Amino acid sequence: MKKVQDRFLEYVKYDTESDENTGLTPSTPGQMEFAKILVEELKQIGLSDVSLDDNGYVMAFLPANTSKVVSTVGFISHMDTSPDLSGKNVNPRIVENYKGDDITLNHDQKIVLRTDENPEILNYIGNDIIVTDGTSLLGADDKAGIAEIVTAMEYLINNPEIEHGNISLCFTPDEEIGQGADHFDVKKFNADFAFTVDGGEIGELQYENFNAAALKLTFNGRNVHPGSAKGKMINSMHIATEFMTSLPARDVPEKTSGYDGFFHLMEIKGSVEKTELIYIIRDFDKDKFEWRKNIVENIVRELTKKYSQNIEIEMHDQYYNMCEKIEPVNYIIDLAQNAMRDSDVKSKVIPIRGGTDGARLSFMGLPTPNLFTGGHNFHGRYEYIPIHSMEKSVDVIVNIVKRLIK
Repeated sequence: MKKVQDRFLEYVKYDTESDENTGLTPSTPGQMEFAKILVEELKQIGLSDVSLDDNGYVMAFLPANTSKVVSTVGFISHMDTSPDLSGKNVNPRIVENYKGDDITLNHDQKIVLRTDENPEILNYIGNDIIVTDGTSLLGADDKAGIAEIVTAMEYLINNPEIEHGNISLCFTPDEEIGQGADHFDVKKFNADFAFTVDGGEIGELQYENFNAAALKLTFNGRNVHPGSAKGKMINSMHIATEFMTSLPARDVPEKTSGYDGFFHLMEIKGSVEKTELIYIIRDFDKDKFEWRKNIVENIVRELTKKYSQNIEIEMHDQYYNMCEKIEPVNYIIDLAQNAMRDSDVKSKVIPIRGGTDGARLSFMGLPTPNLFTGGHNFHGRYEYIPIHSMEKSVDVIVNIVKRLIK
């Protein structure tokens, strides 16, 4: 049986960085190349009905080996890596028996993973830790999740004395650009519930995420030669600035944490004639989420009246807090926590300050909370993952399956 770290180290060789600008699904050819590799591996270890569709979704199934009536559980991870940093030519190495000191990732470029900036790494003294060479991300988000799921399935296949129900697997493209659930075939997946294996440090269990909206504002002005502009010029950038300063000053990502919501200015592009602002709006509470959208509309209404200039507003919801879909089936959270306990892992139930495919899938009729992969510092050159945490993720997946038969 292949070790989870060996599987992971093979997976990160594939460049699967997604790209929101191509308009394709999958958005990049590397994802389809990796998907084909996974298909062959899944067939080789003995999974059934392995398939790859035109949109790059890999599905596979492990049939039940029991006559008992058991719920069908699914496990899901995504194949793409974030476009925030290159996922090409990933050159990982294993720091064996980590001593608790700073880790030099790249001598030539003086890139160092420092303990004072990453104090949580001190929790892994004595562990073997996989790190980058400082020139790319690692890809634990979410190739670690894939490696853990596949390794758990191989373990179950190689140990047929472990009774289990039907198990569904899916590896998706383009999660990092918000499109991972766009073409997910819930009916074909045919699970009663599922877990994404896409979280961070060991023990994480997540079933709350932001309600999310995207906002684009276009402020129109009037340009006149500045020498004769009095009473005539309307500077769209000034109107846009007034809008920005009218929002609650503390409700920004850099000043919020936990269950706090925010308005996040993503992009500014402006001139006297026209200025565009791109925002995202986030809140866990549905009423506060609606309140935030109302604030935007009220400010726009006031500025339109004040300046007699048209302000174009494009605002649409992106996804919702999956908590409302998980709470009615809260036994699946108990299931995951008990499986962690069986694996000697302390569960850490925390909200996701972001989105997840699980949120969209939950609203598509497939309740899908999120399990840890064990990784840290996703999307950047300081990403790392302790091998012990990956092994514990495999244990938890196996113990979820075992728990369902009890």
